[in-house]
Amino acid sequence: MVIRRAPDLRSSEITDEKLYLRRREFMKTAAVPAVAAWAGLAPALALASGQDALPNVRKSVVTLDDALTPWADVTTYNNFYEFGTDKSDPARNAKHFRTKPWTVRIDGLVNKPGDYHFEDLVAPHALEERVYRLRCVEAWSMVIPWVGIPLKDVLKRVEPQGGAKFVEFTTLHDPKQMPGQRIGVLDWPYVEGLRLDEALHPLSILAVGLYGKVLPNQNGAPIRLVVPWKYGFKSIKSIVGIRLAAKQPVSSWQASAPQEYGFYSNVNPDVDHPRWSQARERRIGEFLKRKTLMFNGYADQVAGLYAGMDLKKFY
Repeated sequence: MVIRRAPDLRSSEITDEKLYLRRREFMKTAAVPAVAAWAGLAPALALASGQDALPNVRKSVVTLDDALTPWADVTTYNNFYEFGTDKSDPARNAKHFRTKPWTVRIDGLVNKPGDYHFEDLVAPHALEERVYRLRCVEAWSMVIPWVGIPLKDVLKRVEPQGGAKFVEFTTLHDPKQMPGQRIGVLDWPYVEGLRLDEALHPLSILAVGLYGKVLPNQNGAPIRLVVPWKYGFKSIKSIVGIRLAAKQPVSSWQASAPQEYGFYSNVNPDVDHPRWSQARERRIGEFLKRKTLMFNGYADQVAGLYAGMDLKKFY
């Protein structure tokens, strides 16, 4: 896999310095072992208010040099239909969403199934900050400094069995807390899926924060998937279930509108959405549109996963 190292730039050269929290402190803590780091990390993660800084986050070599989308935009312009269909609904309706305690059920074709408490799931892994593009199917995009752990590390921990070919993810179903689930926009709970090799790819992460802070509720607290070469709706939020299976799962948007949304959902500018073109995109905060990149710009890293596949058929 080809990766680029983080550029040697001052934080003020790529975004508002106030938004880029404690960059130098992150660098100083890069060598802190995961076990030692957890002593200060667990309380911060448990709060999940979106305003608490995450200590002991190390900079990852997997990053970008694109200008970052400001915190204010990242946290107020969201797709999270569990809290409403308007882009401003999640920030308004998720304020009191309870993320503690939080348990993720991991089962299916694994040797170590179980209910994993959030802190225990994250604790063994050092948190990394990775700057990834987020490309939404509505033709807008952002660049976000996610904080998280490699998904492959979590999956290897539960020991996938030989018959496991796919990974299914499920969001919390709680209409009392999630007002969007009281209407039939989708068949709740929200479900997404990846092929196992996609899930094990080094770029796939489980995010628990952004901009050095605990993940805000409206962005998928306390834990969400981030798969940067796919459209944003594949990055399922507020995960409570991970199941490994032999058969391909049916994702929520695939079930709702199969003529519009396929299982793979890779960013492909040559495959238009039936109602709009995907050839160009507008980066939030910019006026002019830019050309959409194949696999959202990650072709060098992930194109090999789809060698020999017709990417117009398997969209």
